[in-house]
Amino acid sequence: MSRVDGLDILRGFAILLMIIFHTSYDLNYFNYIDIKITKDPFWLNFRVLIVTLFLLAVGISLYLTHKDGIKWQKVKKRAFILAVASILVTVATYIVFPNEWVYFGILHSILVLSILALPFINRGYLSLLLAVAILIGYNFYNINMHPLFNLLQKPLNLPTNTVDLAPIIPWFSVVLVGLSIGSLNLYKRVFSLKLFKIDNNFTNLLKILGKNSLLIYIIHQPIIFGVLYLITIFE
Repeated sequence: MSRVDGLDILRGFAILLMIIFHTSYDLNYFNYIDIKITKDPFWLNFRVLIVTLFLLAVGISLYLTHKDGIKWQKVKKRAFILAVASILVTVATYIVFPNEWVYFGILHSILVLSILALPFINRGYLSLLLAVAILIGYNFYNINMHPLFNLLQKPLNLPTNTVDLAPIIPWFSVVLVGLSIGSLNLYKRVFSLKLFKIDNNFTNLLKILGKNSLLIYIIHQPIIFGVLYLITIFE
């Protein structure tokens, strides 16, 4: 698959927003600012926007990669990388936030949802219908992952609060929308918008962030948190 600049810009923008979010979270954690990042509607919606952008990009990317047939070697390689990264996030957060460690965050979600989405490659309308069904079930009939959490909480000692949670329901719907955008060729219209065609230092930065999104995702929070920790103990 040749790289699509618009997709890299979309990923890069999501990464940039995530860096802003995590920097704000860490500044609040070390008491440099006072915000209700886990309760304030602005910050809650800010996180929803970030996760939505990431998972839309996942869906579009899955289509572009596998539209001519599922490339199982790429699936295995990507699954392995995401699994390792997810384990690192879980271990790191368990050490730093023992009461709020991440057991199913955005990377875990991308890993699982990327596999669940494979049967829907090139099935744009079916993907869209299922996405709508999931959202209706979640919003109107309270269909969610709570029963599974209740079943696994005690055996796995899962925390009731976590610093990052992206459950299969409702987030699978966003990946499916991304797939439908891809398979219905809507991504060509989206990425042909002037917003994605501007060539300047900012968009070039977003492209770089997008091309290295996984690496940046893994390292940015430890760096930000570590720097603020050092500043705190030496000030």
